[in-house]
Amino acid sequence: MTTRVRIWLAVGATVVLAAVAVTYVLSVRTREALGTTSVSLQPGEIIARSTVDGHVIAVNGTTRAVSPLSCARVYAAGGTGVCLRQDGDLTTYQLAVLGSDLSVQREIPLVGVPNRARVSASGRMVAWTVFVTGDSYNGGQFSTRAGILDTVGNQLVGTLEDYAVTLDGKPYQAADENFWGVTFAADDNTFYATMSTAGKRYLVQGDFARSTVRTLRDNVECPSLSPDNTRIAYKSAVDADPAKGWRLSVLDLASGAVTPLAETRSVDDQPAWIDAHTIGYGLPRGPGKADVWSVPADGTGTPHVLIPDAESPAAVY
Repeated sequence: MTTRVRIWLAVGATVVLAAVAVTYVLSVRTREALGTTSVSLQPGEIIARSTVDGHVIAVNGTTRAVSPLSCARVYAAGGTGVCLRQDGDLTTYQLAVLGSDLSVQREIPLVGVPNRARVSASGRMVAWTVFVTGDSYNGGQFSTRAGILDTVGNQLVGTLEDYAVTLDGKPYQAADENFWGVTFAADDNTFYATMSTAGKRYLVQGDFARSTVRTLRDNVECPSLSPDNTRIAYKSAVDADPAKGWRLSVLDLASGAVTPLAETRSVDDQPAWIDAHTIGYGLPRGPGKADVWSVPADGTGTPHVLIPDAESPAAVY
Protein backbone atom coordinates (compact mmCIF):
# COMPACT_ATOMS: atom_id res chain seq x y z
CA MET A 1 0.00 0.00 0.00
CA THR A 2 1.46 3.35 -1.05
CA THR A 3 1.89 6.29 1.30
CA ARG A 4 -0.68 8.27 -0.68
CA VAL A 5 -3.28 5.51 -0.27
CA ARG A 6 -2.61 5.31 3.48
CA ILE A 7 -3.12 9.06 3.77
CA TRP A 8 -6.41 8.94 1.88
CA LEU A 9 -7.62 6.01 4.02
CA ALA A 10 -6.76 7.93 7.19
CA VAL A 11 -8.56 11.02 5.93
CA GLY A 12 -11.56 8.90 4.97
CA ALA A 13 -11.66 7.28 8.40
CA THR A 14 -11.51 10.67 10.09
CA VAL A 15 -14.40 11.97 8.00
CA VAL A 16 -16.47 8.88 8.81
CA LEU A 17 -15.78 9.19 12.55
CA ALA A 18 -16.68 12.88 12.47
CA ALA A 19 -19.91 12.10 10.64
CA VAL A 20 -20.76 9.41 13.18
CA ALA A 21 -20.09 11.82 16.04
CA VAL A 22 -22.28 14.51 14.50
CA THR A 23 -25.03 11.97 13.80
CA TYR A 24 -24.85 10.75 17.41
CA VAL A 25 -25.13 14.26 18.86
CA LEU A 26 -28.03 15.12 16.56
CA SER A 27 -29.72 11.83 17.43
CA VAL A 28 -29.41 12.50 21.16
CA ARG A 29 -30.73 16.02 20.78
CA THR A 30 -33.59 14.80 18.56
CA ARG A 31 -34.60 12.19 21.14
CA GLU A 32 -34.31 14.83 23.85
CA ALA A 33 -36.44 17.26 21.91
CA LEU A 34 -39.08 14.58 21.44
CA GLY A 35 -39.00 13.63 25.12
CA THR A 36 -39.15 9.90 24.48
CA THR A 37 -38.12 8.64 27.92
CA SER A 38 -40.19 7.94 31.02
CA VAL A 39 -38.81 9.90 33.98
CA SER A 40 -39.61 9.55 37.68
CA LEU A 41 -38.14 11.05 40.83
CA GLN A 42 -35.49 8.59 41.95
CA PRO A 43 -33.05 9.16 44.85
CA GLY A 44 -29.54 9.82 43.58
CA GLU A 45 -30.70 11.60 40.43
CA ILE A 46 -30.54 15.27 39.54
CA ILE A 47 -33.66 16.73 37.98
CA ALA A 48 -33.10 19.71 35.70
CA ARG A 49 -34.50 21.61 32.75
CA SER A 50 -32.91 20.89 29.40
CA THR A 51 -31.98 23.99 27.42
CA VAL A 52 -32.25 21.98 24.19
CA ASP A 53 -35.97 22.71 24.20
CA GLY A 54 -37.18 22.89 27.79
CA HIS A 55 -37.93 19.27 28.67
CA VAL A 56 -37.43 17.97 32.20
CA ILE A 57 -34.43 15.64 32.40
CA ALA A 58 -33.17 13.22 35.03
CA VAL A 59 -29.40 12.74 35.23
CA ASN A 60 -27.71 9.87 37.02
CA GLY A 61 -24.00 9.78 36.35
CA THR A 62 -23.63 9.80 32.58
CA THR A 63 -27.22 8.67 31.97
CA ARG A 64 -29.62 11.39 30.85
CA ALA A 65 -33.31 10.48 30.67
CA VAL A 66 -35.76 12.91 29.10
CA SER A 67 -39.40 13.50 30.01
CA PRO A 68 -42.12 14.74 27.63
CA LEU A 69 -42.87 17.44 30.24
CA SER A 70 -41.70 20.97 29.40
CA CYS A 71 -41.09 23.63 32.06
CA ALA A 72 -39.63 27.10 32.34
CA ARG A 73 -38.44 26.21 35.84
CA VAL A 74 -38.43 22.87 37.68
CA TYR A 75 -37.60 21.54 41.13
CA ALA A 76 -38.25 18.35 43.10
CA ALA A 77 -37.86 16.86 46.58
CA GLY A 78 -39.57 14.28 48.77
CA GLY A 79 -41.45 12.67 45.89
CA THR A 80 -43.01 15.98 44.80
CA GLY A 81 -42.09 18.05 41.78
CA VAL A 82 -43.01 21.55 40.72
CA CYS A 83 -43.06 22.79 37.14
CA LEU A 84 -43.57 26.44 36.19
CA ARG A 85 -44.77 26.41 32.60
CA GLN A 86 -46.74 28.11 29.87
CA ASP A 87 -50.48 27.60 30.07
CA GLY A 88 -51.48 26.92 26.49
CA ASP A 89 -50.14 30.11 24.91
CA LEU A 90 -47.22 32.52 25.14
CA THR A 91 -48.82 34.99 27.56
CA THR A 92 -50.12 32.96 30.52
CA TYR A 93 -48.37 30.59 32.91
CA GLN A 94 -49.21 28.04 35.56
CA LEU A 95 -47.67 26.09 38.39
CA ALA A 96 -48.03 22.33 38.05
CA VAL A 97 -47.54 20.19 41.16
CA LEU A 98 -46.10 16.84 40.09
CA GLY A 99 -46.20 13.36 41.55
CA SER A 100 -43.17 11.09 41.79
CA ASP A 101 -43.81 9.91 38.21
CA LEU A 102 -43.98 13.57 37.07
CA SER A 103 -47.71 13.30 36.45
CA VAL A 104 -49.58 16.56 37.06
CA GLN A 105 -51.47 16.46 40.37
CA ARG A 106 -52.65 20.07 40.53
CA GLU A 107 -52.48 23.23 38.45
CA ILE A 108 -52.47 26.82 39.73
CA PRO A 109 -52.60 29.89 37.45
CA LEU A 110 -49.63 32.23 37.75
CA VAL A 111 -49.93 35.98 37.25
CA GLY A 112 -46.43 36.65 36.00
CA VAL A 113 -43.40 35.14 34.27
CA PRO A 114 -41.78 32.10 36.01
CA ASN A 115 -38.53 32.79 37.81
CA ARG A 116 -37.84 30.49 40.81
CA ALA A 117 -39.28 27.25 42.24
CA ARG A 118 -38.67 25.18 45.35
CA VAL A 119 -40.07 22.14 47.20
CA SER A 120 -39.45 21.30 50.87
CA ALA A 121 -37.41 18.18 51.69
CA SER A 122 -40.56 16.27 52.70
CA GLY A 123 -42.36 17.20 49.48
CA ARG A 124 -45.16 18.92 51.39
CA MET A 125 -44.42 22.61 50.76
CA VAL A 126 -44.12 24.19 47.31
CA ALA A 127 -42.94 27.72 46.54
CA TRP A 128 -42.60 29.82 43.41
CA THR A 129 -41.52 33.27 42.26
CA VAL A 130 -42.72 35.16 39.19
CA PHE A 131 -41.87 38.48 37.56
CA VAL A 132 -44.77 40.93 37.30
CA THR A 133 -45.28 44.44 35.92
CA GLY A 134 -47.69 47.20 36.77
CA ASP A 135 -46.76 48.07 40.36
CA SER A 136 -47.23 51.85 40.62
CA TYR A 137 -44.16 52.33 42.83
CA ASN A 138 -41.87 50.63 40.34
CA GLY A 139 -42.20 52.88 37.31
CA GLY A 140 -43.25 50.10 34.96
CA GLN A 141 -40.24 47.91 35.79
CA PHE A 142 -40.40 44.26 36.86
CA SER A 143 -41.40 43.38 40.40
CA THR A 144 -41.61 39.91 41.93
CA ARG A 145 -44.32 37.84 43.59
CA ALA A 146 -43.56 34.80 45.73
CA GLY A 147 -46.18 32.30 46.86
CA ILE A 148 -46.37 29.10 48.92
CA LEU A 149 -48.66 26.07 48.76
CA ASP A 150 -49.10 23.56 51.59
CA THR A 151 -50.03 20.46 49.60
CA VAL A 152 -51.19 18.58 52.73
CA GLY A 153 -53.11 21.33 54.50
CA ASN A 154 -54.27 22.67 51.12
CA GLN A 155 -53.38 26.21 52.15
CA LEU A 156 -52.41 28.58 49.37
CA VAL A 157 -50.58 31.87 49.96
CA GLY A 158 -50.63 33.78 46.70
CA THR A 159 -48.10 36.40 47.78
CA LEU A 160 -45.82 36.86 50.77
CA GLU A 161 -46.58 40.57 50.61
CA ASP A 162 -49.60 39.81 52.82
CA TYR A 163 -47.30 38.65 55.66
CA ALA A 164 -46.47 40.83 58.67
CA VAL A 165 -42.86 42.06 58.38
CA THR A 166 -40.36 42.82 61.12
CA LEU A 167 -37.36 44.78 59.83
CA ASP A 168 -34.38 45.23 62.15
CA GLY A 169 -36.56 44.26 65.11
CA LYS A 170 -39.40 46.69 64.36
CA PRO A 171 -42.77 46.23 62.62
CA TYR A 172 -42.51 47.40 59.02
CA GLN A 173 -44.93 47.99 56.17
CA ALA A 174 -44.27 49.50 52.75
CA ALA A 175 -45.86 49.39 49.31
CA ASP A 176 -42.58 48.39 47.63
CA GLU A 177 -42.03 45.09 49.49
CA ASN A 178 -40.95 42.36 47.05
CA PHE A 179 -40.18 38.73 47.86
CA TRP A 180 -38.43 36.00 45.90
CA GLY A 181 -36.30 32.87 46.18
CA VAL A 182 -38.04 30.85 48.91
CA THR A 183 -36.29 27.87 50.55
CA PHE A 184 -37.78 25.61 53.25
CA ALA A 185 -36.50 24.21 56.54
CA ALA A 186 -37.12 20.60 57.59
CA ASP A 187 -40.07 21.48 59.84
CA ASP A 188 -42.22 22.49 56.82
CA ASN A 189 -43.03 25.75 58.60
CA THR A 190 -39.84 27.80 58.72
CA PHE A 191 -38.65 29.23 55.42
CA TYR A 192 -36.10 31.73 54.16
CA ALA A 193 -36.46 34.15 51.26
CA THR A 194 -35.27 37.46 49.86
CA MET A 195 -37.17 40.67 50.59
CA SER A 196 -36.41 43.99 48.93
CA THR A 197 -37.66 47.37 50.06
CA ALA A 198 -36.38 50.94 49.93
CA GLY A 199 -33.57 49.91 47.61
CA LYS A 200 -32.12 47.23 49.90
CA ARG A 201 -32.26 43.43 49.80
CA TYR A 202 -32.58 41.29 52.92
CA LEU A 203 -32.45 37.66 53.93
CA VAL A 204 -35.69 37.01 55.81
CA GLN A 205 -36.84 34.11 57.96
CA GLY A 206 -40.51 33.28 57.67
CA ASP A 207 -43.06 31.46 59.80
CA PHE A 208 -45.73 29.92 57.59
CA ALA A 209 -48.22 29.18 60.39
CA ARG A 210 -48.01 32.72 61.79
CA SER A 211 -47.79 34.49 58.40
CA THR A 212 -44.75 36.49 59.50
CA VAL A 213 -41.25 37.27 58.24
CA ARG A 214 -38.30 38.97 59.92
CA THR A 215 -35.07 40.28 58.45
CA LEU A 216 -31.78 38.55 59.35
CA ARG A 217 -29.14 40.41 57.32
CA ASP A 218 -28.86 42.46 54.14
CA ASN A 219 -27.46 41.83 50.64
CA VAL A 220 -28.53 38.19 50.54
CA GLU A 221 -30.53 36.94 47.54
CA CYS A 222 -31.99 33.62 46.42
CA PRO A 223 -31.17 31.61 49.57
CA SER A 224 -30.92 27.83 49.49
CA LEU A 225 -30.87 25.92 52.79
CA SER A 226 -28.41 23.03 53.14
CA PRO A 227 -29.68 19.47 53.69
CA ASP A 228 -28.67 19.67 57.37
CA ASN A 229 -30.42 23.06 57.75
CA THR A 230 -27.28 24.77 59.11
CA ARG A 231 -26.06 26.78 56.10
CA ILE A 232 -27.51 28.94 53.37
CA ALA A 233 -26.02 29.18 49.89
CA TYR A 234 -26.93 32.44 48.19
CA LYS A 235 -25.94 35.10 45.71
CA SER A 236 -25.02 38.63 46.78
CA ALA A 237 -24.62 41.73 44.67
CA VAL A 238 -21.01 42.86 44.30
CA ASP A 239 -20.60 46.02 46.41
CA ALA A 240 -24.38 45.77 47.01
CA ASP A 241 -24.89 46.85 43.39
CA PRO A 242 -26.64 44.29 41.11
CA ALA A 243 -25.30 46.16 38.08
CA LYS A 244 -21.85 44.80 39.04
CA GLY A 245 -23.05 41.19 39.09
CA TRP A 246 -23.46 38.55 41.80
CA ARG A 247 -21.10 36.30 43.76
CA LEU A 248 -22.00 32.95 45.33
CA SER A 249 -21.33 32.45 49.04
CA VAL A 250 -22.40 30.21 51.93
CA LEU A 251 -23.66 31.59 55.24
CA ASP A 252 -23.33 29.62 58.48
CA LEU A 253 -26.57 30.36 60.33
CA ALA A 254 -25.17 29.73 63.81
CA SER A 255 -21.97 31.75 63.61
CA GLY A 256 -22.87 34.21 60.86
CA ALA A 257 -19.61 33.37 59.05
CA VAL A 258 -19.67 33.86 55.28
CA THR A 259 -17.61 31.71 52.89
CA PRO A 260 -17.20 33.06 49.33
CA LEU A 261 -17.22 30.20 46.85
CA ALA A 262 -14.59 29.53 44.19
CA GLU A 263 -16.98 30.55 41.39
CA THR A 264 -15.92 34.11 40.57
CA ARG A 265 -18.21 34.66 37.58
CA SER A 266 -21.52 36.43 38.05
CA VAL A 267 -24.25 33.87 38.85
CA ASP A 268 -27.82 35.12 38.57
CA ASP A 269 -29.50 31.97 39.89
CA GLN A 270 -30.88 30.43 43.06
CA PRO A 271 -28.19 27.88 43.92
CA ALA A 272 -29.10 24.30 44.82
CA TRP A 273 -27.38 21.84 47.15
CA ILE A 274 -26.34 18.82 45.10
CA ASP A 275 -25.22 17.18 48.35
CA ALA A 276 -23.98 18.39 51.75
CA HIS A 277 -20.69 19.55 50.23
CA THR A 278 -21.57 20.74 46.71
CA ILE A 279 -23.47 23.68 45.25
CA GLY A 280 -25.08 23.55 41.80
CA TYR A 281 -26.26 26.48 39.66
CA GLY A 282 -27.15 27.42 36.11
CA LEU A 283 -24.81 29.59 34.08
CA PRO A 284 -25.69 30.92 30.61
CA ARG A 285 -23.23 30.49 27.76
CA GLY A 286 -25.16 32.22 25.00
CA PRO A 287 -28.72 33.11 23.97
CA GLY A 288 -31.02 30.31 25.09
CA LYS A 289 -28.10 28.15 26.21
CA ALA A 290 -26.87 27.24 29.70
CA ASP A 291 -25.04 24.57 31.66
CA VAL A 292 -25.37 23.40 35.24
CA TRP A 293 -22.10 23.98 37.07
CA SER A 294 -21.01 22.84 40.53
CA VAL A 295 -18.50 24.07 43.09
CA PRO A 296 -17.51 22.92 46.61
CA ALA A 297 -19.51 24.55 49.41
CA ASP A 298 -16.43 25.23 51.58
CA GLY A 299 -14.78 27.76 49.25
CA THR A 300 -12.14 25.35 47.93
CA GLY A 301 -11.72 23.73 44.53
CA THR A 302 -12.74 25.03 41.13
CA PRO A 303 -16.07 25.14 39.29
CA HIS A 304 -16.82 22.49 36.68
CA VAL A 305 -19.71 21.61 34.36
CA LEU A 306 -22.02 19.13 36.06
CA ILE A 307 -24.75 18.87 33.39
CA PRO A 308 -24.28 20.39 29.93
CA ASP A 309 -27.22 22.01 28.15
CA ALA A 310 -29.27 22.33 31.33
CA GLU A 311 -30.42 24.65 34.11
CA SER A 312 -32.66 24.67 37.22
CA PRO A 313 -31.04 21.66 38.98
CA ALA A 314 -32.53 19.77 41.93
CA ALA A 315 -30.85 16.79 43.61
CA VAL A 316 -33.38 14.10 44.53
CA TYR A 317 -32.78 12.62 48.00
